[in-house]
Amino acid sequence: MMPRPARLLALTFSCLLTMAHAETLRFGMDLNYPPFSSISAGGKPQGFDVDIAYALCREMKVDCLIVSQDWDGLIPALKAGKFDAILSSMQITRERKQLVDFSDRYYKIPSRLIAREGSVQPPRKLTGWRVGVLTASTQARFAEANWARQGAEVAGYRKITQAFDALAQGKLDAVFVDSAVGDYAFLQKPQGKGFAFVGPEYRQSEYFGEGTGIAVRKGDLALATRLNRAIASLRTSGQYRQIERSYFGFDLYGKDSH
Repeated sequence: MMPRPARLLALTFSCLLTMAHAETLRFGMDLNYPPFSSISAGGKPQGFDVDIAYALCREMKVDCLIVSQDWDGLIPALKAGKFDAILSSMQITRERKQLVDFSDRYYKIPSRLIAREGSVQPPRKLTGWRVGVLTASTQARFAEANWARQGAEVAGYRKITQAFDALAQGKLDAVFVDSAVGDYAFLQKPQGKGFAFVGPEYRQSEYFGEGTGIAVRKGDLALATRLNRAIASLRTSGQYRQIERSYFGFDLYGKDSH
């Protein structure tokens, strides 16, 4: 048995360790969006967003917890207090800013249509096309506003992988998605053989916003500020670039001009 002073010292050290890691930052994440977020064969979260989350927590000197949540329930769950922030490839749009506050962006990429190789380049109206999108996404909003009114059928899926499956099975004519996700999770996979990006890149800020940011509850400017500082630190130190290169062969962050 330890002498009493030694026991007190050990107890004090233990308490200091607990205090040092007392804060846990809980990130809500849709784990069905590779290569940004998915579940590994061992059942653990993985992907670019996951690595960024852990890097931010290390920078902020807090523990990190990833909380799985379907995409269309992320904002309601954040507002209900299920987690502290959403780090799930959520684009910063005017409509979402009415519901939540955002950090600075941590990446910015265009959206693209995926269809059969050799398809006629999609006409402006996409008349008669059946286009799959992720429910409640910016792509869904754009497709409904621009293509559904002009003769296209827009089909929403709760998981983007379900839309890719439907495309491969011939149930859809195209899928409209973040370009990096479409390339990694479909075009580079066996089921993506015979498919390709068609048409232009879509970057319209009124639909796709200012880039992808981390959402916090409305008014939680203290957390948003801490996240901004941590994002800037990852960029300055080169940690962001190191994580980026693990998944992408291009500049994911994007140019500062809009």
